[in-house]
Amino acid sequence: MKSLVHGHVNVGLIAGVLFVLLTYLVVSQQTALSRPNVVTTVSQWLSTNKQQNEGPGETVVTTEEQQIVDKQLIQGSSESEKVSNKVVCSTEERFSDYCELDGDVRINGKAWSVDIVPPGWSSEQRREWKIRPYSRRSASNVDTLNVTQLQDPASAPACTVTHHAPGVVFALGGYSGNAFHDHADVLLPLYLTSLRYDGEVQLLVINRVQPWWLGKYRLALRRMSKYDVVNLDGDAHVRCFPHLTVGLRLHMDFGVVPEMVPGQGHRRVSMPDFTRFLREAYALPRGAPVKPGKNRPRLMLIQRQRTRRFLNEAEMVRAAEAAGFEVAVTDLLIDAAVDEQARVVNSFDVMVGIHGAGMTNEVFLPPGGVLVQVVPWGKLDLMARVEYGEPAADMGLKYLCYNVTLEESSLPELLGRDHPAIKDPDSIHRKGWAAMFDIYMTKQDVRLDIERFALTLAEAMDHLRSLQ
Repeated sequence: MKSLVHGHVNVGLIAGVLFVLLTYLVVSQQTALSRPNVVTTVSQWLSTNKQQNEGPGETVVTTEEQQIVDKQLIQGSSESEKVSNKVVCSTEERFSDYCELDGDVRINGKAWSVDIVPPGWSSEQRREWKIRPYSRRSASNVDTLNVTQLQDPASAPACTVTHHAPGVVFALGGYSGNAFHDHADVLLPLYLTSLRYDGEVQLLVINRVQPWWLGKYRLALRRMSKYDVVNLDGDAHVRCFPHLTVGLRLHMDFGVVPEMVPGQGHRRVSMPDFTRFLREAYALPRGAPVKPGKNRPRLMLIQRQRTRRFLNEAEMVRAAEAAGFEVAVTDLLIDAAVDEQARVVNSFDVMVGIHGAGMTNEVFLPPGGVLVQVVPWGKLDLMARVEYGEPAADMGLKYLCYNVTLEESSLPELLGRDHPAIKDPDSIHRKGWAAMFDIYMTKQDVRLDIERFALTLAEAMDHLRSLQ
């Protein structure tokens, strides 16, 4: 009888403990659900008690007490608040290194480090990646960022700036400073990476070896993000993000693979989206070319001043006028303001130029316009097609290629017909880019066969007539 009573007491005691525990969990869950209001209140307190200037969309922490509050905001104080980290890093794709990091992510520009901080001690193995944030891994003159997935949150540096928008880290240097690489390596992949955020994203740059670069492309950058670009070079802050993309992902030499664009779901993003973005950023008025009729279509002839010159420019102009075009000859300068140059190019229907960075201005032509690329002699047609021809077609332009023959090149007269560059171009290509560039891109001018050129002009005009 005594043991039976004792058993009833034990059962009652266990039931009571379970009831108290259940009550505690329910209350804790309700507290956790109401926690966002607490976070907002603390954030408001921080914004009214800050002691330093802060940029838009960020909170600057200046005291030890604020650092403690900031850490609580990021890590949370109950299991229901903790955000599990999601880490995707790739160093094996054809072109690029990159990481997509979710959770508590902290970047210290001065230390060239990015830490992914677990909400508590993690059983996962500590992992590290060295990421070159430039979109072409082959650009060896770009430093790397050390990305580390930590095990112990106590080893993470304290946040001094908390960004509530996601961040994207990209590098300059590399091949940037050249108009083609500025658009293909930086602006296009940056646009594709930031598109999902609709302006609510913080851009961060490292390796800013060209101080003028951000100013030159400020209108496009402002269209991507509502916030000023943060320069991480020597930045003493530990900046904390809920999501951080480290590095830009290059899809192809200059183009878009819709399946690789993050966060777009069933929407297929393509090159016309990028050129539309640029027209909006630079307030370009024309979204379609002129159809021949009452008005003559306008043709821009790009004449280079030092290398790869057209030696019979006047004849080319007369041929274009005879084909029905209004013609203007120009040299698109490398240091010209992008917005001004974009408006000039957008005012034309056809652009004719010899292979080189100036062809990148195809991005400003109205959709349906025509790009005529003159390819110098020396087996350069594949490179010309990949860099400018295929992108032009993807943009919705009509692409026409005029391949220069040996008789139209200045090289035989300059080097002699027995020179290896004339007799065996492959031997020059085997020596590498520098040797090929030095001869075929630097020493060569061209004198077009006007009868052949007239056929290309007629094809351009026929295309414009065919437009609805």
